[in-house]
Amino acid sequence: MKKKENKKQDNVTENVNEQQTTPQENLEEKVKELEAKVAELEDLKLRQMAEFDNFRRRTQKEKLELMDNAGERIFTDMLPLIDDFERALQHEQSEGVQLIYQKFLNFLAQNKVTPIETEDKEFSTDEHEAITTFAAGEDKKGKIIDCTQKGYKLGEKVIRFAKVVVGE
Repeated sequence: MKKKENKKQDNVTENVNEQQTTPQENLEEKVKELEAKVAELEDLKLRQMAEFDNFRRRTQKEKLELMDNAGERIFTDMLPLIDDFERALQHEQSEGVQLIYQKFLNFLAQNKVTPIETEDKEFSTDEHEAITTFAAGEDKKGKIIDCTQKGYKLGEKVIRFAKVVVGE
């Protein structure tokens, strides 16, 4: 019986010893918990700062793109006017019409609207739209033979593809 009582007493003593921790050990555990929490919060702060920085850059880039392309629709709507001016110049060589045409072209150039070159150029699907092909010999194969409608760019963006006839 004494052995059983001794065993019970030893178990109770072990449990009490396990449960009893010194104030120093409690503080160390608390410090470790708080250090982990601080590290977690620091990481969260850095991530949120990086996310905000990315957001700020993205919105700034979108604003610049919006400003660059803001007049795209207006300029696209003006392109038929240029076509009409060019047709008028073919029929009438009036100095006044030429002057107005030149001022119009200068205005477009100041706003980064430029015509796409087609004369003696290789056909490129990035800038040209082939409306037909024409048998023209080996030296003209893949090259633009005729342009039926000028194409234009706003900066680097094509706002109207040049309609061309391509040699085959």
